[in-house]
Amino acid sequence: MKAMLERAVVSVLIVVPYLACAGGSSNGGATPPTGYNYFAYVSNAGTNSISAYTIDPTTGALTEIAGSPFAAGQAVCFVAAEPTGKFAYASNPGSNNISAYSINSTTGALTTISGSPFTAGTEPVSVAIDPTGKFAYVPNAGSNNVSAYTIDSTTGALTEIAGSPFSTGEGPAFVTIDPTGKFAYVANESQAYKVNIFAYSINSATGALTEIAGSPFAAGTSPVSIAVDPTGKFAYVANYGSATVSAFAIDSTTGILTEIAGSPFAAASNPLSVAVDPTGKFAYVVNLTVPSVSAYSIDSTTGVLTTIANYGLASGTLPYSVTTIQIKQ
Repeated sequence: MKAMLERAVVSVLIVVPYLACAGGSSNGGATPPTGYNYFAYVSNAGTNSISAYTIDPTTGALTEIAGSPFAAGQAVCFVAAEPTGKFAYASNPGSNNISAYSINSTTGALTTISGSPFTAGTEPVSVAIDPTGKFAYVPNAGSNNVSAYTIDSTTGALTEIAGSPFSTGEGPAFVTIDPTGKFAYVANESQAYKVNIFAYSINSATGALTEIAGSPFAAGTSPVSIAVDPTGKFAYVANYGSATVSAFAIDSTTGILTEIAGSPFAAASNPLSVAVDPTGKFAYVVNLTVPSVSAYSIDSTTGVLTTIANYGLASGTLPYSVTTIQIKQ
């Protein structure tokens, strides 16, 4: 198994399915919006299941959903939802497949989609859905490639795209799609593979991946996570092996990555996950060995990171993932 899979990975997904709210003001009020339900999903690698909860929009309290936990594949690793919140997908590196579910928009319960699980490559680690909800991408750490699928908008079923799987670097652990849906970026975590961010253009009609000129792009040692800011201008990579965060400017036409002056930026020991907040003003990095979250401000012009603080975790060990969300008010 690759290094990422040798750790007990837990993924948390928060889903806000669209129900009845047809409008609304900008995010800033204290009153939760009406017309939405809020759900959280947690992958349990040790029990091959997904726990599901409703989220109280006022207090944030979690209540387990009837029927939870829901069965998943072996060593379930990562959960992702398509943009409307109708369907969820989970990578199962132990059984080399992808579990697919429909999400009940009222209760949050998961129902296995017909045909699930869908075949992936060897040791699929994560799942990314493009912003249109048409395509899904899965990096396979054991077979060094990326599986690509079309998503049936009615059933949620996955159909592998012609040409899939697409070749990438050694030990691909994480894939992200830029906000425009034009480009895909894959972080390859192998300690031995130092040039390890592969970049692809996405065919908007077919979902097929074409490697971008100049790819792969150099990052630090063993990059395991990559995030693109909401404007699509910058990409940030958590380098597990070198305790740094690499920062890149994204060419909006070609998708080419150019390292930002001052990059890589220091993190704490073994940074494992990176996320950019929905406003694009801040970045957060989870550090595994010294349980903490590093926080940075982002220069909106240059993309440079400036450390705000390093927050020690009050309880728990081995933090694996960080995510940020914005709830429409």
